[in-house]
Amino acid sequence: MKRDLRFHPSTAANPQRLTAEQVAAFNRDGYLKGIRIFSEEEIAEIRRYFDQLLARTLAAGGDSYSISTAHLRYGRVYELLTHPRMVACVKDLLGENVIAWGSHFFCKMPGDGKRVAWHQDSSYWPLTPSKAVTAWLAIDDADVENACMRYIPASHRLGHLTYTLSENDEANVLNQTVTGAEKLGEPVDVELKAGEISIHSDLLLHGSEANESSRRRCGLTLRYCPADVRAGLGWNAKGVIVSGVDESGHWTNAARPETD
Repeated sequence: MKRDLRFHPSTAANPQRLTAEQVAAFNRDGYLKGIRIFSEEEIAEIRRYFDQLLARTLAAGGDSYSISTAHLRYGRVYELLTHPRMVACVKDLLGENVIAWGSHFFCKMPGDGKRVAWHQDSSYWPLTPSKAVTAWLAIDDADVENACMRYIPASHRLGHLTYTLSENDEANVLNQTVTGAEKLGEPVDVELKAGEISIHSDLLLHGSEANESSRRRCGLTLRYCPADVRAGLGWNAKGVIVSGVDESGHWTNAARPETD
C-alpha cells in the first residue's frame, strides 16, 4: 500500500469547539492538551465502568494493555468514541466528514515497570494520507509521577522517521523505537486531570516512562481521521461515521455493540 506520510495541516476556518489559536497551535506543535470533556462526576462513572472491564479482562487472562478496538465489542466504549463533545473537538481539526476508528486502553498499573518508547502512530497504522489524530482521554489523573505521556513538539513536521524494532524488549509496551528523539526537541510532559483530553497528530513523536509510583495511570486512546483517508488490511471495518458523510462508502460504519 503506497502511503502519503506528510503532515496535512488543519484548514478549519471557523472552529466551533476549539479556538482559532488552538487550531494554529495544533498545526505548529502537533498537539493540544488540557481540554476538559467530562466533569468530575462523569469521569468517576466512566472510571467505575473501566474498573469492571479491567477486572473481567484480567480474570480472562488479558493484561491492562490488551483492551483494544474496544468500541466494536463494548457499547459503552462506542459511546465514548462517538460522544458529541469529543467529536466536536476533532471536527475542528479534521473537517466535517469524520471517521472514528480506534479505541485502546493504555493502563499503567502501579509499579508495572513498562515504558512506551518514542514512536509515531503512523508507523503502526495502514492509513493514507497521514491525517489521523488521537484524543487521549485521562481516566485517572496523569502526571509526571505516574508516567504521563510526553511529546516532542513540532516533530510531526519532520515526516516519517526511521525506527528500530524492539520486539524483544519486554519493558517496552510497543515494538518500535525512534532512537535519539530528544535530539529533535525538548520533551513536553502531558499532564492531564481525569476527564481531560490531549489531541496529537499521528506523526508526532510521543512516549512515556515506566510508572514506578503507587498510583494507576489509565488513558483511553480514541482515534479519528477524515473520511477521505483510506485504510488497508481491512481496517476500514473499524470505522464509524461520527460526522458528515463517507461518500465513497469505504468505511464500514459499524453499529453500537449490544454488549456493555
